[in-house]
Amino acid sequence: MLPTPSTSHVAFERVYEPAEDSYLLLDTLSSEAEKAFLQRRFSSTLTGVLSPLVVEIGTGSGVVLSFVDAHAETIFGREDVLTAGIDVNRFACEATVQTVKVAEQEQVVQGKTSGIYLGNVVGDLAGPLRSSTVDVLIFNPPYVPTPDLPELPALSNTAANSSFEDDSHLLALSYAGGADGMETTNRLLDSLPGILNSDRGCAYILLCAQNKPEDVKQRIRSWGRKWGVETVRSSGMKAGWEKLQIIRIFRT
Repeated sequence: MLPTPSTSHVAFERVYEPAEDSYLLLDTLSSEAEKAFLQRRFSSTLTGVLSPLVVEIGTGSGVVLSFVDAHAETIFGREDVLTAGIDVNRFACEATVQTVKVAEQEQVVQGKTSGIYLGNVVGDLAGPLRSSTVDVLIFNPPYVPTPDLPELPALSNTAANSSFEDDSHLLALSYAGGADGMETTNRLLDSLPGILNSDRGCAYILLCAQNKPEDVKQRIRSWGRKWGVETVRSSGMKAGWEKLQIIRIFRT
């Protein structure tokens, strides 16, 4: 098991705290099956395969992105992995920068290498991304079914302080998913074919039982034969709708 990056420096009153969903993503990306898949797909020995770009949307504390960055060589079989993050919560972006820094420093202490972290951007889902540029997209969405979605904050807001209500609103953005918990995820899925690299792109997206994962997978299969989708990890047999799974969407 690869070590989990420290997030002890993060102010969790305004940034989503790592939980079962976060750790399920770490388990998935470090599993033997997914390491084999990613290393085959992004092998540095393949002609024309440039440094892969990994983007996490909704980085929160940065625990997932820093994990991928710190263990890039183990996961991808190469050191030149580019990583970047996007979050609508600017405090989450700041937390991620620090989490990556701490994880990379720990790698240095141990005499190990990390990937190449490009930074975090404050933005709404894939809005800051150019088309066909992402090789691996990671998304732990707000998946809890709720009556409505919280309004997005002004992306230009640079206030250093926030009220309890502001902090509560930012946290709600990290879990409130609207109808079936899928309103934000559906927006991301709509843009996914235009985001991913046209040859080798893939995405890891977390879903809960009330998101109707089988319906989601059928929707992706309807995109055509050039697309594949598989459930690659789940939280196992768990009572209630909180049972989680990770699906991998990929160009075939």
